Amino acid sequence: MTHQTPILAEPDEPLDSADAMERRLRWIGATRYHSLHPFHRLLHGGQLTKGQVQAWALNRYYYQSSIPIKDAVVLSRFRDRQLRLEWRHRIEDHDGHFDTEGGIERWLKLTDGLGLDRDYVESTKGILAATRFAVDAYVHFVRDRTPLEAIASSLTELFAPSLHEERISGMLKHYDFIDPSIMTYFQRRLDQAPRDADFALRYVREHARTPEERQAVCDALTFKTDCLWVQQDALYHAYVNGHVPPGAFRPEQP
Repeated sequence: MTHQTPILAEPDEPLDSADAMERRLRWIGATRYHSLHPFHRLLHGGQLTKGQVQAWALNRYYYQSSIPIKDAVVLSRFRDRQLRLEWRHRIEDHDGHFDTEGGIERWLKLTDGLGLDRDYVESTKGILAATRFAVDAYVHFVRDRTPLEAIASSLTELFAPSLHEERISGMLKHYDFIDPSIMTYFQRRLDQAPRDADFALRYVREHARTPEERQAVCDALTFKTDCLWVQQDALYHAYVNGHVPPGAFRPEQP
C-alpha cells in the first residue's frame, strides 16, 4: 500500500502580512514536502532492498554535492557583507574545512558503508537524468531569480529535521546493513537545518514587503519542493517500478 499525500485545501488568505506568508509557507511544507513521497515511505519502513537504498544514496549524492555550489551562487548575489558572512557557513557545513569534515564527506561515508565505490559515486556517472536535471534546475533558479527568491527556496529546511529523525530511526531499525556510524550526515543536520531555516525565515519575513513579493517567496518554496519531489519520482519509476534507463546504476541481484 502506498502512502497518500494528505489533501488539504490551499489557504485563500491574502498575503498581506508576514504572518500570512509564513502560514502559507508552512502549508506548502505540510502538503508538498518530499517526506510525503511513497519512495520515502518505502525507504524508512524497511521495504527496499539494499540495491534500492544504494540507488537512493547514489542519486542523492548529486544533490548533496551541489548544495555548496548553490550556496556560493546565493552568496554572490549580495553586496551586504554581514549577509555573506551569515550564508558562508552553509558552504563550510557541506564542503568542510581544511581540518574538519563536512556534509559531503559524511554522505560519502554513507555510500561507502552501503558498499558503493567512492570514485563511482563522485563521478556521478550512474545517476538518473531526472536527478541531474532537477538539481541543476535548482542551481539555475538561485542564479537567475531574485536574491529574495534564492533565499526563499532554501526554506525546505523548515521541514527537514522531522524527516531526518524519521530516517535515522527507520533505517537503523529496519536494515541490518545500516549502522549509526554511516548516518552521521543526518544526525549533524538535526542541528544545522533549524539554524539555517530560522535565518532564512527571518530574512523573507523582513524583506518580502508586498503581496507580490510574498507570493514570489511562496512560489520559490513550491519550486524547491518540486525539485525534491521529482527526484523521488525518478527513483520510484526506475528502482521500484523497474524502469532503469540506459547508463544508470543497476543494483546487483541479491
